[in-house]
Amino acid sequence: MKELLPLKKSGTIAVIGPLAHARENMTGTWSVAARFSESVSVLDGLQKAAGNQYRVFYAKGSNLDADSAIEARSTLFGKSLSRDKRSESQLLNEALQVANKSDVIVVAAGEGAEMTGEAASRTSIDIPETQRNLIQALLKTGKPVVLVLFTGRPLTLTWENNNVPAILNVWFGGSEAGDAIADVLFGDVNPSGKLTATFPQNVGQIPLYYAHKNTGRPLNGPWFQKFQSNYIDVSNEPLYPFGYGLSYTKFEYGDINLSKNEITPTDSITVSIPLTNSGQRDGQEVVQLYIRDMVGSVTRPVKELKGFQKIALKAGETKTISFTIKSRDLSFYNSDLKFVAEPGDFQLFIGGNSRDVKQANFTLK
Repeated sequence: MKELLPLKKSGTIAVIGPLAHARENMTGTWSVAARFSESVSVLDGLQKAAGNQYRVFYAKGSNLDADSAIEARSTLFGKSLSRDKRSESQLLNEALQVANKSDVIVVAAGEGAEMTGEAASRTSIDIPETQRNLIQALLKTGKPVVLVLFTGRPLTLTWENNNVPAILNVWFGGSEAGDAIADVLFGDVNPSGKLTATFPQNVGQIPLYYAHKNTGRPLNGPWFQKFQSNYIDVSNEPLYPFGYGLSYTKFEYGDINLSKNEITPTDSITVSIPLTNSGQRDGQEVVQLYIRDMVGSVTRPVKELKGFQKIALKAGETKTISFTIKSRDLSFYNSDLKFVAEPGDFQLFIGGNSRDVKQANFTLK
């Protein structure tokens, strides 16, 4: 399927959603001193970028939540979305009218600024149902849909991942959010961000994080296996792993090269890997180094992030990326609270996220 992003600066764009023109929500929680009315919304940013190149149509489409009480709790401290008193069907019909006269749809949805943070727990981390209904209806128009996702935490986005052709996670970008979002949507900036948290397939997987301890019966091989550490209804994998993030270009990792296979506590290893920008655009990739201590006097995580580098590559360019590993990188606090590196075998991983990695092995003598 042809990639939807970046968008072309031509034709007509529908900007739809309860967070499309929500200036007060751009700064997120813990922003009580911000001048909310001066923030740039998604609609503001796209209109500013338009000039005479394309036309922008707007409709709210839905409220943040069908329940007015929940919305009120989610938009405190001057961050109101000016709740629309029309019915859900009236809001949706207006959105569909706008969508049907547009070439592409940008729907701004997700959480309000005060849906996350202190004293803002949720039992469900789905996108609120009224917003998902809006997205479903917009997809049925057959027009290409881009979801601009506002959130202050990982959400369960399995349905959105399977049905929406493009998702741009913008968190809460601050007072200039709308301009920054427009820059990325139109490709003036090639995105290079990586997730600092793991996104689950569903809420029942929580807690879910890349640096977990191994289990007594780890799953080896394909899911599902009886009497192993797995669920019967969903795999152990997250929807989006720690360190995940896409670009408008593609990066290919070569094989890992180690300067040696053994080190002593006073020695070091140089680890290198070729990285190629195999796409058509210049871009930046965050190369991530993870290590696993195979056996420890106390249980060790299955992976630990030990280093990363943000590398700029022109289209077609290849660079060799190097990391230096010393015994301190292998150390941890033991049961006596001493920071030690214990002799033994280690696994090393390099890749663009914590899941999709190349692997090598070495030993600390």
